Amino acid sequence: MTIMPQWLKKRAAMTPDREAVVLSDDTRYTFKELNEHAGQYAYQLKQQGINEGDHVAVLSKNSYEMFVMIHALQKIGAVMFLLNTRLSVNEFLFQLKDGEVTHLLFQEGFRSVVDELTVEVNLHSVSFEQFSFEGKVDEGIAEFDLDHITTVLYTSGTTGLPKGVQLTYGNHWWNANGSVLNLGLNADDRWLLCVPLFHVSGLSILFRSVIYGIPAHLHERFDVESVHEDIMNHGVTTMSAVSVMLEELVERLGNESYPESFRCMLLGGGPASKSLLESSKEKSIPVFQTYGMTETASQFCTLDEENALRKLGSAGKPLFPGQLKIMNDAEECHVGEVGEILMKGPSVTKGYWNRPDANKETIHDGWLKTGDLGYLDEEGFLYVVDRRKDLIISGGENVYPAEIESVLKSHPSVKDAGVVGKKHERWGQVPVAFVVIREEETFSAETLKDHCEKNLAKYKVPKEFYEIDELPRNASRKLMRNRLVEHIN
Repeated sequence: MTIMPQWLKKRAAMTPDREAVVLSDDTRYTFKELNEHAGQYAYQLKQQGINEGDHVAVLSKNSYEMFVMIHALQKIGAVMFLLNTRLSVNEFLFQLKDGEVTHLLFQEGFRSVVDELTVEVNLHSVSFEQFSFEGKVDEGIAEFDLDHITTVLYTSGTTGLPKGVQLTYGNHWWNANGSVLNLGLNADDRWLLCVPLFHVSGLSILFRSVIYGIPAHLHERFDVESVHEDIMNHGVTTMSAVSVMLEELVERLGNESYPESFRCMLLGGGPASKSLLESSKEKSIPVFQTYGMTETASQFCTLDEENALRKLGSAGKPLFPGQLKIMNDAEECHVGEVGEILMKGPSVTKGYWNRPDANKETIHDGWLKTGDLGYLDEEGFLYVVDRRKDLIISGGENVYPAEIESVLKSHPSVKDAGVVGKKHERWGQVPVAFVVIREEETFSAETLKDHCEKNLAKYKVPKEFYEIDELPRNASRKLMRNRLVEHIN
């Protein structure tokens, strides 16, 4: 058992007047104010019958109220089930029932969804509008046990039913510590948060804010203009993003340059295209590629400043508390050999909620089988190739969709691209491409095929090209290739 003072209460005692949250309308709150608001919410949560250990779901877009609610639930020691706002009613129902949730806290805009849910499942639902930043304060539990579960976040369920990833206070604590040991911490750091708080990438920023004592610049969602403005004129030093966000920001930046104080674009969500990394380098955007997952409480490997340009395309090395190895069945892979990525460390989940079979299959002696493919170079830097489930095997050759997508995105007419495998009588599978074409350009399958043939081995060249208005992406903007497969089936 490892005990630690309650994070927000401790932070408010240490640096009460330091900024904690900056909203996109420039409203600002200190850690003292945040702690008081969370204490008021904690008192009101208890009035609703919510106590330590209860399973409580939260359904909300990014907002200050959600930010406070997460801290309030931690104050009383409840277990948070943060719901992806983009899910269908049936998907919500599965998670609420599977998670044995007793209370649902929701943003008023989701009332009609909640009304449908409460017909099907027996739980107590409470709108954020019933809470206020006034009245009595409950300071909550004095200490956190780092071994206790604080959040359960469901995986996307692209392979089978979603699984609830259990994350402890310790998982989040060690993730924050691993990140700061790699990126460093400056007195004037400000972290821009425009990824969803219900996703581990957004949630991890909330925890880093209170642990480091730095403000989170909270945006409801990614909007290229408001994010650009925040970086250019409001002192933001760090931002978490995925490739599609960075692509829009690079285009918006044009011939301008970010301030020297902006020191880190933390890029996750899967391998980035070579053309995007090169264009970012040309504009002196400090991109640090990172690799992690819900099961590791966010980033697990990240490039450092020293190697960001020298190792373009790499996700770096494991953060200080973590270990990593590449395995092919029971054999550890040689340098440069592609295999499954396995990870071990104090930020790795204890396991999935109520899934003994999945835990037995996925976690062995503390090593987590990620289902991702990658390799290590001669210096131990990780290169993530693709998801194992997305791998296309064509005529016995491994074809990685991310590699083809990177080539397609390097063509000037292509704004976005997704590649999946299609069944083929002779080859087993062949790659098929879906592309989003820029407004001023014209779709030409022949042109794109020629481009691919110049840059890829013949067996990697897509056999079919389809124009699509928009690629399916989840709330964290990751490409959902399983949805593309539906188009060809």
